[in-house]
Amino acid sequence: MAKNTDKTVSFEQKLETAKDILNTLSNPELSLEDGMKKYQEGIRVLQEATQMIESAKLEYERLQQGEKS
Repeated sequence: MAKNTDKTVSFEQKLETAKDILNTLSNPELSLEDGMKKYQEGIRVLQEATQMIESAKLEYERLQQGEKS
């Protein structure tokens, strides 16, 4: 199976990835270095998900304005 690119990863998939990272970070056996890498990855994924929400919100507002015209 081919790996998804950022453009094809859905919002829901990003949330699942963030949950998986959180579970990994909860592991007391995780080294500090690996924990920092996972933390950075989690922040990146959540920022991408936030951007997706913002884009959807702007699109929704644009569509609502179109209906009022």
